[in-house]
Amino acid sequence: MKIAFFGTPEFSVPFLTALDNDEDLIVSTVICQPDKPVGRKKVLTAPATKQYALEHNIKVLQPASLKKDPIELDADLFIVVAYGKIIPQNILDIPKHGTVNVHPSLLPKYRGPSPMQAAIANLDRETGVSIMLLDAKMDHGPLLAQETIKLDGTETYPDLQHKVHALAPGLLVDTVKAHTSGSITPKEQDHDAATICKLLSRDDGKVDWNDSAEVIDAKRRAYTPWPGVSMTWDEKTFKIHNTSISDKKLPVGGHLTEENRLFFGTSTTALEILEIQPEGKQRMKTEDFLRGK
Repeated sequence: MKIAFFGTPEFSVPFLTALDNDEDLIVSTVICQPDKPVGRKKVLTAPATKQYALEHNIKVLQPASLKKDPIELDADLFIVVAYGKIIPQNILDIPKHGTVNVHPSLLPKYRGPSPMQAAIANLDRETGVSIMLLDAKMDHGPLLAQETIKLDGTETYPDLQHKVHALAPGLLVDTVKAHTSGSITPKEQDHDAATICKLLSRDDGKVDWNDSAEVIDAKRRAYTPWPGVSMTWDEKTFKIHNTSISDKKLPVGGHLTEENRLFFGTSTTALEILEIQPEGKQRMKTEDFLRGK
């Protein structure tokens, strides 16, 4: 069975790898976003999926716009994993087995671009992976399979990505085979129960000390490495890289330095800042920062 794979970032690569390594499947084409400038020197860099495809002799297409740059694809099934752009309905309709999408949440919860960050930031005790048939609406199509992932309340975003990668590529391969053989009946989502998560911006990482210590710590874990969590202190901006919830009580927004330890008051107990990064400087342990302050 021939597959066209739509995916762009590093997150997509384990799924592409699992499909490419399966003896019953042929990944004939990888469609990804165009190369982009990366880093301070703006070096033009190929997406991770393109790099994999070139190393494994898979054809690559990089249309700037699927609406303005029509593509011709000969495949039985399309698979989409974090492609990053809307795919028009006329393209979704091409393959005889439809277009399958992988979404890292338990749909209909957290439709949208940041489901893993939302699950961590909202202190959920579980999340998961949904494999669905794609339609013209965002994360709206019928479900083919779902698996739950338990959260212990310590995960960062990279940690959760690792959990997804440990489970979901194999689930995708099994689901694709079951779907194309006709042994799965797609299940309509409960659209009335749908929730939406948004595209994150730097402003989402600004600390509000009126939140609880648990919420601020969860946002720090969710927004690692981007957009990161930052605070304004002494009229300067600092990134917060590691935290611990303490049992100290401080006024909201008030701070305490004690034996080279730094605490800030929240609406519950204080939050200890373990690693900090002053603007324009390197990340460091807070105790080292305080010794030099």
